[in-house]
Amino acid sequence: MTKRRSKGAYMISAVAEMYGIHPQTLRLYEREGLLKPSRTEGNTRLYTDEDLMRLEFILNLARDLGVNISGIAIILQMRERMEEMQRQIQEFVQAIQQEVITRAHVGADASRGAIVPIRRPMPPVVGRKK
Repeated sequence: MTKRRSKGAYMISAVAEMYGIHPQTLRLYEREGLLKPSRTEGNTRLYTDEDLMRLEFILNLARDLGVNISGIAIILQMRERMEEMQRQIQEFVQAIQQEVITRAHVGADASRGAIVPIRRPMPPVVGRKK
């Protein structure tokens, strides 16, 4: 299915021909919010390589899996949310790793910078009866 050329932007007719679909299908995908091609000053749609990758995913869902437009929209939204959550998790892991490294450098005094505070034992009180 991938018939992409090098980096660049492609007009609607070229994209339709590359993927064997009608230009109206691309316009429908845009109306439904599935694709968001950029526009020239003359209002011509331009599809980037990223747009083409997204189109390939959409066509795979529609042609190979039989998913309708509403289903495709839901799948794309869930995919975007999952990618955002993955990005947030990676940022969190990096922050934790940095904190561990920072605390390891402070580790000369184990009671300072410890994640769990270290309690020092209390000396026994002499002369007290129970």
